[in-house]
Amino acid sequence: MPADALTTAVDGPVDEVTALVRAGRVVEALSALTRLRDRPLPDRDGVRVAAAAVDCRLARGDLADAVGLSDRLAAHTASPGDVAAFALHARAEVSAALGDAEPALEGFLAAGTVLTGTHPSPETSLEHVLEVPWRAGAALALVRTGRFREGAELAHEHLAVAEASGSPYAVAGALRTLATADSGARRTELLRRARATLAEAAADGVRAERLAAQLDTDLAGQLLLVPGSGVGSAGGPAEALALLRSAEEYAGRQELWPLQGRVRRLLERFGERPRRVQSEALAALTASERRVAGLAADGLTNRQIAEQLVVTVKAVEWHLSHVYRKLGITSRTRLASTLGPPA
Repeated sequence: MPADALTTAVDGPVDEVTALVRAGRVVEALSALTRLRDRPLPDRDGVRVAAAAVDCRLARGDLADAVGLSDRLAAHTASPGDVAAFALHARAEVSAALGDAEPALEGFLAAGTVLTGTHPSPETSLEHVLEVPWRAGAALALVRTGRFREGAELAHEHLAVAEASGSPYAVAGALRTLATADSGARRTELLRRARATLAEAAADGVRAERLAAQLDTDLAGQLLLVPGSGVGSAGGPAEALALLRSAEEYAGRQELWPLQGRVRRLLERFGERPRRVQSEALAALTASERRVAGLAADGLTNRQIAEQLVVTVKAVEWHLSHVYRKLGITSRTRLASTLGPPA
C-alpha cells in the first residue's frame, strides 16, 4: 500500500476534508467544510480548513469567495510554527489564480522559508508535502515571470522531495509541475509517467480524480499540439478525445468550471461539440419542465411520469415538447446525454 495520506486512518474532521480534496471529491469536501464553518477549531486546524476551502473555491472558479478567504488568512501569516505556512501558501494560490505571478512567488517562497526553518527536513512530513507544495507553486510562478531556469531547478527539487515522501499523489503532481516548468521534448513522457503513477495508486484504492483529470487535459492538449508524440504510444486523436471526454465528465460532475472551460476549448479545437452538464441544461427549463425531463431521462414512460406528478399524459407530452425544443433535440432518446451528468 502506498504511503499516502488517503490510505491512512482519518484522525479528525480536518483530515477528512483534506483527504476529500486530494481525492478530487470537491462537492463532498465543500459540504464537509460547511459543517465545520461554525465549529470552533484550534488555530492550526482552522487555518488548514480555510486553506482547503480556498483550494475548493479556486477549483470551482469562485474567485470572489477565494479572495475573501484569503483576506481572512492574512492575520495568520505571522503565526508561529507551520500555521503561517498554510496561510501563506493559500494566499499565494489565490494570487496565482488572479494572474499576479510576483506576489504569488513571494508567498510561496515565504511559506517555504517558514517550513524549512520550522522543519529542517520538510520531505519527512507527508502533510507538508501534500498540503503545502510551495516548491511547485514557486516553480510555476518563476516560469510565469520568465525565470525559466530557476523554475525548472525548483521543479526538479520538488520532484525529489515528493519521491522521498513516498506519496504517489505528490509524485504525480510533481511530475505535472515538471512537465510545465522543464518540459522540452519530455513533456509527454512526464505526463504519461504521472498518469501511470496515479493509475498504480488507484489500483491500491488511492483516488485522485481531480489531478487525474488535470493530467488527462494536459496530455490531450500536448497530443493536439504534437500529434504522435510520446513514448510507446500512437498519441493519436482518438486518445486525445478519450482523455478530454473523461476529464469533461469529471469536471462537469464536480462543477469545476475553470477545468471544464479548458477542456471545452480543446474540444472546440478538436472540432468536437462540448457536452453540457446537467445544471447548465436545466437552467434553460422551467421547474415543471425540469421535473418532467428528469423523470423521462431516468427512463419513466409518459404515463408513469403523469401518475407520479399527478398530471395528465397530455401535459407530460406538452412539457416534453418544450424541453426538446429548448435543448435542441428531437426525442427522449437523447435526453439523458443532453442533460449531462448531475453535479
